[in-house]
Amino acid sequence: MSADVKSGNEPYDDINITPMLDLAYVLLVTFIILTTASVQGVKVNSPRTLAANQLAKPQTRAVTITKEGAVYLDAYPVTLEELSQRLSAMKAANPSLPVVLKADARTQYQKVTEVLEVAKKLDITELGLVTQREAQ
Repeated sequence: MSADVKSGNEPYDDINITPMLDLAYVLLVTFIILTTASVQGVKVNSPRTLAANQLAKPQTRAVTITKEGAVYLDAYPVTLEELSQRLSAMKAANPSLPVVLKADARTQYQKVTEVLEVAKKLDITELGLVTQREAQ
């Protein structure tokens, strides 16, 4: 047997890690896509309307009411007292504080009026109601 020919039992000098890196990159991209897609705030089923929706400004605060009646301020759960305190602090920093109210179509109307009363007490005049466009 010549010295140029190696037998099949010789140990490898290096390991090819390219397939392992390909798998790691695919898993990383999948994780990034799934993580960013799931962070979208509180989901509610908004009522439908033919009126055009106005785009929210970056300083706009969102108050969300779920069908169970839970109230959220910018995706954080709050009580009505906490909502009043936080909006009051935001109103002090920005006197023309725009607020949008996004309520589920099946929520109790009483809860919506309670949130509207909080906005009225704080003299928040830029208040919008979020709806969905009606399919035509």
